Amino acid sequence: VIVKLTPNVTNILMPARAARAGGADAVSLINTIQSVIGVDLDAMAPMPVVGGKGTHGGYCGPAVKPIALRMIGEIARDPIMAGIPISGIGGISNWRDSAEFLAMGSGSLQVCTAAMHYGFRIVEDMIDGLSNWMDQKGYERLEDLTGRAVSQFVPWNQLNMKFKTLANIDQDACVGCGLCHIACEDTSHQAISKKNMADRRHYEVIEEECVGCNLCAHVCPVDDCITMVPQPVDGELTWPHHPSNPNRIPA
Repeated sequence: VIVKLTPNVTNILMPARAARAGGADAVSLINTIQSVIGVDLDAMAPMPVVGGKGTHGGYCGPAVKPIALRMIGEIARDPIMAGIPISGIGGISNWRDSAEFLAMGSGSLQVCTAAMHYGFRIVEDMIDGLSNWMDQKGYERLEDLTGRAVSQFVPWNQLNMKFKTLANIDQDACVGCGLCHIACEDTSHQAISKKNMADRRHYEVIEEECVGCNLCAHVCPVDDCITMVPQPVDGELTWPHHPSNPNRIPA
C-alpha cells in the first residue's frame, strides 16, 4: 500500500508518520495544491465558471516542483521515516528534474502533467537524459543517486552565518539593460552603481554594500552574466551559537 500525501498541510511529517504507523509500505508525494486559478471579472466568479459559480481546483505542473522537493526532503531526512520508500511527484518535466527528485530521496518517480503536454514519449527522453548524466557522473545504479543530497538538506539554523557571497558582473557579457540596477536600487541594498559611458551604460557591484541576496542574478536576462562568488570566511557560526540569539548555546 502506497499512501499519497497531500501538500495542503502545515507539516508534511505528521501525515507521513501517521501513514507509516498505519502500516504503509511507501509514501508518494505531492498531490495537487488547492488553488483558484483566477477570477472572471465579468461573471464575478472563480474560473472556470460553471453555471455562474466556481470553486477551487488542484494546482500542478512545474510550479509545484519546489514544494515537492522540500516535502520529499523533509521525509527523507526524518529519523522516524528512515528507510521508507518515497515515490516523487510534482512538476517532473525533464531528466534534470528527475535527478533532483532522486537526489532528495525519491526511489521512484511519477509523471502526469508533462505527459499530458508532450505525450508518453517525454518519459523516454527523461530516461535517456538521466542515463547519460549518470554515466558522466559515474553513477552506475539509481540507488547510487537516491538520497545523495539529503544529508546536505538541513534546517536553516544549521547554516553557517559567516558564509558570504558577492555578485560579480561580467562586463563583456553585459548588455546594459539595467535590470540588475533597478532591482537592487528599488527593492534591495543599493549595491549596484550606474555610470553613463560614451557608448553604453555601465553597471558595477558595490562590494561593501552587497549582501549576496542573488536578486540581480535572477533578473539578469543573460545567462551567467551575473554570478555569485563565495568569499573566504573564518570558521563557522550557526544560529544556535550566534551572539544575537537570546537562547544561544555556549560554544
